Amino acid sequence: MDLISQFIARYRKEFDFYEQACRMAAQVLDANLQSAGIRAIVTSRAKNPLRLEAKVRQRDQTSHFKVVDEIYEDIVDLAGVRVALYFPADRDEVGRIIQSLFLLLGTPKDFPTKTAPSYKKRFSGYWATHYRVRLPDSSLNESQKRYSEAKVEIQVASVLMHAWSEVEHDLVYKPLQGKLSEEEYAILDELNGLVLTGEIALERLQRAVENRVSEQQSEYANHYDLAASLLDLSRAKLGVPNVEESSVGRVDLLFSLLDKLGLNTPGSLAKYVDALHADFEQRPLAEQVIDQLLAEEASRYTIYEQIRGLEMVSKTYPHFDASYSSPHEAIGRFISKWVQFEKLLRSVAVQTDLHSFGIMPRKVLASLGVSPDLQFKADQLRRFRNDLVHGIKVPDANLIAQQTEELSRLLSAIQVVLPKPKKTVRKTVRKPTRK
Repeated sequence: MDLISQFIARYRKEFDFYEQACRMAAQVLDANLQSAGIRAIVTSRAKNPLRLEAKVRQRDQTSHFKVVDEIYEDIVDLAGVRVALYFPADRDEVGRIIQSLFLLLGTPKDFPTKTAPSYKKRFSGYWATHYRVRLPDSSLNESQKRYSEAKVEIQVASVLMHAWSEVEHDLVYKPLQGKLSEEEYAILDELNGLVLTGEIALERLQRAVENRVSEQQSEYANHYDLAASLLDLSRAKLGVPNVEESSVGRVDLLFSLLDKLGLNTPGSLAKYVDALHADFEQRPLAEQVIDQLLAEEASRYTIYEQIRGLEMVSKTYPHFDASYSSPHEAIGRFISKWVQFEKLLRSVAVQTDLHSFGIMPRKVLASLGVSPDLQFKADQLRRFRNDLVHGIKVPDANLIAQQTEELSRLLSAIQVVLPKPKKTVRKTVRKPTRK
């Protein structure tokens, strides 16, 4: 048995491993793209052994493999995920999501490359970005840990580009019926030009959808429409034309909350867009709106918890302090205390130049002359609150209880330095005595 046959025999035994690894990667990525309101078709596949053998034998003519491990190192797409985007402009945002979810193995590869094309072209060819990644251990349970060893290639391009690439790849690079004629190459090039034109039309369509959804006053049909509207309204309000999909955040949660509160229309959303800021790295647009909604009424925290499914947390964290009957109750106590804290901050901010929604606790406390240590503690608690409200993982009930106690002590310390309200002295008016 030659070296390549040994490799294929080993790969056949490992085929299910690579199939499961790329399926898991695709599921994680698909769920996160949906949450961000990005329309895409996510598929996965492990490399077909028959096609793989033909590819390896072709590469061996130049690579001259000496051991099986060299072949594994050379073939980067044994496990593959394909992201076919409805709108090409979402490509950069998908890249950011990929880099946040997976361990990146090397620099992403952008196409078209500077290498000379395999045939004469008038158009630029394949436009896409390929990522080589691994699943991080932290995202896997014990029975899944072994899949973190698999290298997965994720290809990101538009639906049109993927279709054209598939045709070109099979005809040009894997010809089953002989070498193509000059006319056939010209037709492929012509089709590439049509695909590039189609991508321009898709980008225009994306903007047209955003404008239409924002102008209508009917309810948003889904979180994709909400994402388009939020982007359109934000660009107009902030005066930042390059507000991108990466700035949106968990728009699926925002959609559910707006729907529950009966505020699921562009007109209702516009009120909250007025208070947005452009620091998207710190707070994505959806989270900024969610925070405004929660700050208006404390009872909305309970609704939001239900949306996120936090009532099921007790099944995940069965061991907790007896004084807290469930993580759900621990969360409720922390949020109740946080609402008191927010009210106190707003009452101080409204009397100063710091009055604006989303004010940082540290800045408000600094204006009161609160010690740097307490300011730092307030900032820590703010981050904990944001993770609790917007994060994916729910902390253990004991940790939530500890943070609640810290927040109580902070509130008590702030009460001491608050300016005392001035007492109004009533003047007694004496009636003139009659003589």
